[in-house]
Amino acid sequence: MNISVIVPLYNEEESLPELAEWIARVMKENNFSYEIIFVDDGSTDTSWQVVERLSSENTSVKGIKFRRNYGKSPALYCGFKEAQGDVVITMDADLQDSPDEIPGLYKMIAEEGYDLVSGYKQKRYDPLSKTLPTKLFNATARKVSGIKNLHDFNCGLKAYKKDVVKNIEVYGEMHRYIPYLAKNAGFSKIGEKVVHHQARKYGSSKFMGFNRFFNGYLDLITLWFLDNFGKKPMHVFGFLGTLMFFVGMIAVIALGAGKLYALAHGIPQRLVTDSPWFYIALTTMLIGTQLFLAGFLGDLISRSSSNRNDYQIEKTIKCDN
Repeated sequence: MNISVIVPLYNEEESLPELAEWIARVMKENNFSYEIIFVDDGSTDTSWQVVERLSSENTSVKGIKFRRNYGKSPALYCGFKEAQGDVVITMDADLQDSPDEIPGLYKMIAEEGYDLVSGYKQKRYDPLSKTLPTKLFNATARKVSGIKNLHDFNCGLKAYKKDVVKNIEVYGEMHRYIPYLAKNAGFSKIGEKVVHHQARKYGSSKFMGFNRFFNGYLDLITLWFLDNFGKKPMHVFGFLGTLMFFVGMIAVIALGAGKLYALAHGIPQRLVTDSPWFYIALTTMLIGTQLFLAGFLGDLISRSSSNRNDYQIEKTIKCDN
């Protein structure tokens, strides 16, 4: 099978028939073998009934329905798990992503050898409350991830080599960082394609507001930490803990030396415990000890993890295991 198209959706009953017909027309014009996987993220309208009808009319249409709303990342995870195509395309259900972009995306994966291609909506038809956080988010994501050539990490229209979607785990709200997840899994050829962005035809966006902005930054910090220290937490916590402990210890020694010097020369001085610096130094030592223990416990947990030796192997020669 050439292409799997995964479409996460939530209350998009009006747009689904037009989207399915549009995708099918593009596939037929380009002689692609394909499947469309609609993932209903707990819709409260008749979206699932529409998917059932579309599936009865077109054998290439499949569907997954959640019992409740889980979010876009779980929807993509289940879609990736089901996908059978050599190239996997993801797009939103609101008709803002154009299926006419599919042949170009497919070519970049199948012929030009890209692992992942992300759409770039240069001209957007979204409100300021959505575009402003997106610009700030993308600038930070480029800096942290090291993927300098992407301008729109969160674009729903993406193409993937099948191996990519089978070797990454999308969870929580990590769909924003799929290129970063792919890079961490060893898929380094990541490209970008300028795509057409259309104004929403039906309803209103389900993903607006500045909460996306703050949640996105927290997720980015999590990914950065897991990428750099996920398998070696002692390296960060142990280093910080040791540093803080020795800073506090040096401060205590300095206070003690000052007190001894004053006593030896008959200089009147208040008790060491009356000085606020003594308690600051003591607190620093305690925090340092706690950080060191946190790193030690993190290392123990990492070593007992079932996937501590889970490495992405691309090819083998004459190896059975």
